[in-house]
Amino acid sequence: MKKIYSLLLLTVSTLSFGQVLTEDFNYPDNAVLTANGWSAHSGAGTNAVDVGASNGLTYTGYNTVANNAARLDNTGEDINKPFAAAVTSGSLYFSFLVNVTSGDAGYFAHLGTAPSTFAARIYVKPSTTTGKINFGISNTSTASFAATPTDFDLNTTYLIIVKYDVTAAGAASIWVKSSGVPATEAAAGTPEHTTTGGGTASIGGVFLRQYAATQNITIDEIEVFTTWFGAAACSLTLNAETAVCDATTLNIDTYTATIPFTGGNTGSYNLSVNAGTIGGDNPSTTAQGNIIITNIPEGTNVTLTVSGACGLTKTVTAPECKPVNTLPFTDSFPYTVGGSLNAEQKWSLVNSGDNITIASGSLSYAGITSSGNSITFSGTGGESRTLFTSTNAGSIFASFIVTVSDLANVTADLTSNYFALFTDAAGASTNARIWTRKNGTQYQYGLGTGATATDWDPTLYNAGDIQYVVLRYDFADNALSLYINPTIGGSASPVLSVTPATAFANLGGFMFRQDGPAITPTVIADELRIDTTANFTLGTTQNQISGLKVYPNPVANGTLFIETAANGEKTVAIFDVLGKQVLNTTTADNAINVNGLNAGVYVVRITEEGKTATTKLVIK
Repeated sequence: MKKIYSLLLLTVSTLSFGQVLTEDFNYPDNAVLTANGWSAHSGAGTNAVDVGASNGLTYTGYNTVANNAARLDNTGEDINKPFAAAVTSGSLYFSFLVNVTSGDAGYFAHLGTAPSTFAARIYVKPSTTTGKINFGISNTSTASFAATPTDFDLNTTYLIIVKYDVTAAGAASIWVKSSGVPATEAAAGTPEHTTTGGGTASIGGVFLRQYAATQNITIDEIEVFTTWFGAAACSLTLNAETAVCDATTLNIDTYTATIPFTGGNTGSYNLSVNAGTIGGDNPSTTAQGNIIITNIPEGTNVTLTVSGACGLTKTVTAPECKPVNTLPFTDSFPYTVGGSLNAEQKWSLVNSGDNITIASGSLSYAGITSSGNSITFSGTGGESRTLFTSTNAGSIFASFIVTVSDLANVTADLTSNYFALFTDAAGASTNARIWTRKNGTQYQYGLGTGATATDWDPTLYNAGDIQYVVLRYDFADNALSLYINPTIGGSASPVLSVTPATAFANLGGFMFRQDGPAITPTVIADELRIDTTANFTLGTTQNQISGLKVYPNPVANGTLFIETAANGEKTVAIFDVLGKQVLNTTTADNAINVNGLNAGVYVVRITEEGKTATTKLVIK
């Protein structure tokens, strides 16, 4: 009987109340959805999405009959159900019941157009409170949650309501209700979270996603309307908003939100906001104009609530009014221990997840006076980015004191991650990267501009060892270089240097980055300095020894010859491609016995009279 009721409702609502789609999942037990009007757009046939006869969800006022429901309980097939026709303007209201038994961080339902245009992705993640979960929304594969997300319970049925503005900006809001069905959008109150950007101006269906084998999520009673639960359309329409900072300083600034409207002068409308001051045109007396909200504190999302002739809300996501730092830029992280680095005015959040946090105390390095605190991060989570004066000539240096304090969470040997990098002035490019990787019980540094490090420094460090790391880009030579432990005020040569395939047009940002849960070790960093000059004298790239000759190369007879202009006593260290030292000797003789080395590629580091050179070696 439930299915007949729903079909009748669809017929009436589509004609009269703007209903676009309904889905009650009333199919036979264990039926797969791709056999019942849904299509797979990813992983077809792998752990197909099915329904369970005893899984139906109930929620007073939304539905009254418990029946079948969709089960998202694995990874594999992702599916969609198309609308009769794509929606290309106005707003969509997407609602459904959800019950989460377990769920790792990921999105599980959204709007979009098959096969790969997605919007209004609904995310769930474990809360920092044990046994609780948080819901969020984003138009992209980067999750977005409220600054202080609400904790919700596992094994509990909630009504989720999503409003999506069908535009390229794609403002999207999510409400999560534990009881009651709000009669109007205004009655629903402030959304749990609102996001904008990265949207699409055409929506063709609803989507369900299986993102992890450890998830267990039940979905029931999907409804999509062009108005709030099919209510008669409001004459007043609130269009895509803008938000502009009034200033960008290291203080908490204010911003101005502008919300265009049409369909005014059709009734009496009452306007209210949770922050700022309302001004601009009055929709009660003006047919078309702009509602302007001023003096909104930076970091506060403002919600405009319209009541009276009809009920509407519009939530404007607060912009970050954070400055571009002038050079030289330094940060000793003198912030509150345990706080988020991204909450500070010099830093902005990129991506999502656990924030980089402020750690107590400082790291020490000879020649640098440390103060304030430090930062720490591990595993996966949000990145922290700071912007500085855009630079496109000469050299730019980013230096900091750092230690990998713990490698315990890195499960696989030689698994690499980049954890610090330059970006362009827009904060978009991330191709000037410092890497680390676990090597046995130790770690080493790499340098590169792509998806993997181009080269690795063979020096291995123990957890807790402290390094002073300097990343340099030379615009004239298109050279990206890495210095480790240079003497402050002395002379130093890079341990690694690579040539980017495409020269950087400018660099204007620096980022600390968290990768995967089993990839990024526990890192502590301190005393960041970004400048166009180094605090040491630059040596030549990887070869300070005059008259150096290393031959034959390849070596076939077991003897390597090393000659220099001085022909003094030399320390020779040879490392394999994994960074393991396989030979170390000090000699005044030009001949080095390498008979004990297997055929392969090695790195030779030669030190003579305080000068160092590094070269590759092939043993046949």
